[in-house]
Amino acid sequence: MMNNMPKEKIGIVAVSRDCFPMSLSENRRKAVVKSYQEKYGEIYECSVCVENELDMRKALAEVKEAGVNALVVYLGNFGPESAETLLIKEFDGPSMVVAAAEETGDNLVQGRGDAYCGVLNASYNLKLRNLKAYIPEYPVGTAEECADMIHDFAPVARAVIGLSNLKIITFGPRPQDFLACNAPIKQLYNLGVEIEENSELDLFEAYNKHAGDARITDVVADMEKELGAGNKKPEILPKLAQYELTLLDWIEAHKGSRDFVAIAGKCWPAFQTQFGFVPCYVNSRLTKRGIPVSCEVDIYGALSEFIGTVISQDAVTLLDINNSVPADLYEQDIRGKFDYTLKDTFMGFHCGNTPSSKLAFCEMKYQLIMARSLPQEVTNGTLEGDIAPGEITFYRLQSTSDAKIRAYIAQGEVLPVATRSFGSIGIFAIPEMGRFYRHVLVEKNYPHHGAVAFGHFGKALYEVFKYLGVPLEDIDFNQPKGMLYPTENPFA
Repeated sequence: MMNNMPKEKIGIVAVSRDCFPMSLSENRRKAVVKSYQEKYGEIYECSVCVENELDMRKALAEVKEAGVNALVVYLGNFGPESAETLLIKEFDGPSMVVAAAEETGDNLVQGRGDAYCGVLNASYNLKLRNLKAYIPEYPVGTAEECADMIHDFAPVARAVIGLSNLKIITFGPRPQDFLACNAPIKQLYNLGVEIEENSELDLFEAYNKHAGDARITDVVADMEKELGAGNKKPEILPKLAQYELTLLDWIEAHKGSRDFVAIAGKCWPAFQTQFGFVPCYVNSRLTKRGIPVSCEVDIYGALSEFIGTVISQDAVTLLDINNSVPADLYEQDIRGKFDYTLKDTFMGFHCGNTPSSKLAFCEMKYQLIMARSLPQEVTNGTLEGDIAPGEITFYRLQSTSDAKIRAYIAQGEVLPVATRSFGSIGIFAIPEMGRFYRHVLVEKNYPHHGAVAFGHFGKALYEVFKYLGVPLEDIDFNQPKGMLYPTENPFA
């Protein structure tokens, strides 16, 4: 069950220029509402049609009273520039502008609304007032088309609402020689996100206070049920259950005025020697419940995971962009079966943090890399298995070291090909990944972690990043052949 999830309540307010029939805008609004309700469900229809600032105040009061937290400003005709943009300003939440198409060539006198023109003036006025609004790719449509556009707005609105009520809780500094996970927190505040920074000692103290917690038995039973035949380390489950309860109780005690939480934790090297396990499986369980947990105190990884969780309304994961696919594996299992070159493929991996629901199979194991230098018994707790095949979106929102915000999005898939390896791992295929790797990930100095949403959500993610103020030139994607990156050698 997904918890920690914002819910949008969309409201629609029609606007009307006083030299156009108000009834035209009102009737078109009713048609949009009818279409939306038939296809998608609830939308609040404001009874006030806005012609002026006084109407704007009445409409604002009505939608606020109704609990609307995502606003659609609907131009049923040309619309009043000042009143409609002031409505967006005063609403103080995610807003959208959409407009009515003309219905018929048989009624282009009294039935012509000129909303096509009105969108231009609305956008001009939004810029004058430094206001943000979601405007669809082609924001003019029939009632049915407008309903579809409003539906596309819903995940964008959810993400914006979620970020304005999010706290990221961290434990410990990033591990030594993981400078890539060390990014300034300034952009978190610019996005409306709060952060609470704690030490590993704070967490260890809280963990020890949960020794003998009466709830541990029930949590262990739930873990056993989830793992099934993959429960290869039953002796570690009580400790993992104790840790899970520690994190959940910490969240409740520390989220304060915020509604939603994500966690960035230091998971090595001292964690194993002091706690006596690795936290990967617990991280996966919280992520499955809609509480993203990033590895290695990756705060922007946790932020990215949260955004993807809210947009997809599903669990996400955080993976290393880890290793190339060996040529012999490619020749044996991929070439001729899938339409990808070797350079389009790579392996995404992390120790064992991917939710069980996103794995083709899973087993509780030990962390092999850590066990090379530590006793194996303190490295138990990873959830290993190949990631389930299917569509994915690989993405990240990141602050640079000098506190500039940027992002990337790449859609692809996890191939139904055995990895022959360890950890939570999959063989990923993204069109033109080789060029994207060099001219975005390497060129723009991205960390090694990428968030993975299970499905294609590039359209919504792009709109969210735009809405949040990421410069358009810094929202990168895997460009197709023939579309050169700025740093790409045209003669190569």
